[in-house]
Amino acid sequence: MHKTFKVIRVAGTSPTSHEDAVRNAILDVHESLRGLNWFQVIEQRGRIDENGKVVEWQVVLDVAFKVEGHK
Repeated sequence: MHKTFKVIRVAGTSPTSHEDAVRNAILDVHESLRGLNWFQVIEQRGRIDENGKVVEWQVVLDVAFKVEGHK
């Protein structure tokens, strides 16, 4: 039996960490898609305020879900 996956690119943010940004993105995508299977972090970055403080962590992910086909 073979499996086929669709890959989409999403971005997540967090005021706390890159790890939380990943979790937030996956939780949000999970509400819209069935069959999530894996993810890959493509980019990591953050936002700095005018005082030099890191105020936001950002990630770009590829997220894959299983394509439902004929049996």
